[in-house]
Amino acid sequence: MKQLRLKVLAGLFVVAGILSWGGARLWEAFGTLPSVPLAAPIVLAAIAVVLMATALSIRARLRAQRERRPGAKGVEPLMAARAVVFGQASALVAALVSGMYGGTGVYLLGSLDIPARRDQAIYAAFSVLAGIAVIAAALFLERVCKLPEDDQPPGTTTV
Repeated sequence: MKQLRLKVLAGLFVVAGILSWGGARLWEAFGTLPSVPLAAPIVLAAIAVVLMATALSIRARLRAQRERRPGAKGVEPLMAARAVVFGQASALVAALVSGMYGGTGVYLLGSLDIPARRDQAIYAAFSVLAGIAVIAAALFLERVCKLPEDDQPPGTTTV
């Protein structure tokens, strides 16, 4: 399984932001801009909490297993792989969604004197922050589930 690259996530964020900003300008020219839902930052924050809880749980179980504590439950490799895939997928989607809301928020900065637009800009800003939290939690989960052998350069062996 390949590791997430921060450059790829940042690129997705920037591209989605630019497209969203341009789309918001175009949409505003033809009518009213669709609103940023209040649920967007809440859902992203909930995903970040689930990812962080999963990472902390797996890390505690791995630590207990390493220390050979009596009654320590191990981590099934398939469960860890599924957790990493969930984290990677969440990070990719969060980069796109937070980029989209970031672009819309940048467009809305031009009309902060209108109370409804100001609220939408605030929701967009919180969505971007929650998306960054999802990405951070996913990267942490990926780091927790990384095998010790993955740290060695290719071609080296341990005895």
